[in-house]
Amino acid sequence: MQQVGGRTLRVATWRLDEKSDHLPVLFFNGIGANIEAVAPLADALSERGFIMFDMPGVGESPDPTIPYNPFTMSWTASKLLDQLGIDDVDVMGISWGGGMAQHFAMQHAARTRRLVLIATSAGMLMMPGSPKALTKMANPRRYIDTDYMLKNFETLYGEGLGKSKGKKGHMSLLKPPSPRGYMYQLMCMLGWTSAPALPFLLKQKTLIMMGDDDAIVPLTNGKFLSMLIPNSELVVMEGGGHLFLLSHKEESVKAIRGFLNGTAADAESNEAQAA
Repeated sequence: MQQVGGRTLRVATWRLDEKSDHLPVLFFNGIGANIEAVAPLADALSERGFIMFDMPGVGESPDPTIPYNPFTMSWTASKLLDQLGIDDVDVMGISWGGGMAQHFAMQHAARTRRLVLIATSAGMLMMPGSPKALTKMANPRRYIDTDYMLKNFETLYGEGLGKSKGKKGHMSLLKPPSPRGYMYQLMCMLGWTSAPALPFLLKQKTLIMMGDDDAIVPLTNGKFLSMLIPNSELVVMEGGGHLFLLSHKEESVKAIRGFLNGTAADAESNEAQAA
C-alpha cells in the first residue's frame, strides 16, 4: 500500500530492481479488475519491469472519497512513477484501462515511449457492443457472483475463450470491487473521448490489439483508433473475444514483446531518419 498524490493505492511492481535494457511497463487494468487478473502478463514479460495498481475501490485499494477522472488519475500515476524513481515508461491498457492509457500518453507524453492498447476504444465515440453483452457488462454481479459469471461468460467475453480452463482460472484471480469503487470507475469515463485529440497529441508508436469476436468492444473500434492515431499498427486476434489476452496468451505476448522491443524494420527506419 502506498500514499500517492493524497490517495492510498495498492501497488504491485515486478523486477524494478533488476538491470534491464528495456523500459518498464505502466499498466492500466480493465474496469473492476484487480492486480492479480493481469499478473500473468507481468510474469510473461520477464525481460522488463512492470508497474500496476488497483484503482480506488478495486482489489485492495480503499474506496475513493471523491470521484476522479482521467486527468487526475493520470496525474496520480505520474506521481507514482516519481515515487518509484522512474522517468520513462512504455504504457499499456486493456478495455477501460485503454482509455486511461491513451489519456496518460497524451497528458504525460514526455514520459511515454510506446503505447499498447488492448480491446479498447476512443471512449464515448465508439461502436457499442451487443446489447446482450453490455447489459451483463453493466451488472457488477459479473464480479461478485461466480455462478453468474460462468453462466454468462461466453456472452461477455466471446466464444474465443472456448471451453478452456481459463474461465475458472480467471474467476479465481478476481476480487469484487466495492459498489462505490465500481460506480466511480464507470463515472470516470462518462463523457470522455480521445477521438478529437488523437491525431494531434498522440505521437508515440502505438500497437492496437483487438479480437474479431469481441462482443463488448467490437473490432470496428480498433480500426477507428488506427485511423486516428498517426503512428499506429493494428493486430487482430482471430477468434478472440474481449479476453483474448487470456485465450490467445502466447500470440498476445509475442506481439507485445515484438512491438515493445522493436524490430529490424524499426531500427532501419531510425537509422534512415538519423541520416
